[in-house]
Amino acid sequence: MAFVSKRRIDFPMVDLAKIVYYPRFWDLAHRFYEESWEFSCGMHYNEILSEKQIAFPLVHSEASFLHPIAYGDTVECSITVPRIGNTSISWRYEFRNQEGTLCWTADQVTVCTDMGEVKRKVPVPDWMRDGLAKISPE
Repeated sequence: MAFVSKRRIDFPMVDLAKIVYYPRFWDLAHRFYEESWEFSCGMHYNEILSEKQIAFPLVHSEASFLHPIAYGDTVECSITVPRIGNTSISWRYEFRNQEGTLCWTADQVTVCTDMGEVKRKVPVPDWMRDGLAKISPE
């Protein structure tokens, strides 16, 4: 089951054409991503970073811009985790507007690393693997 959340598009997110400025899509995605951890693993993202000492550098991001999202629109984000590797996690994002029109998709890969030494990969812990299985697309 996907993690799903919504938010309104505020003025600081748009450009002069009053549509979401393209770098803001990644900012929005990251905000939804942080929120998804409470749904999947039952803890705030900050707990994972601070207490569990696990970081998640983004190592791949691929996006498709399908339809503009305008100032005042409500964007609904759906996140799934199609694959969990030994040290990496694949994420799938879909943004839809209030009419249900698919506006943006992204496939991203993060790698689990040690917060104290972010260049050192660490295995995805079992508790995380179990939690993220909740948002598997299967």
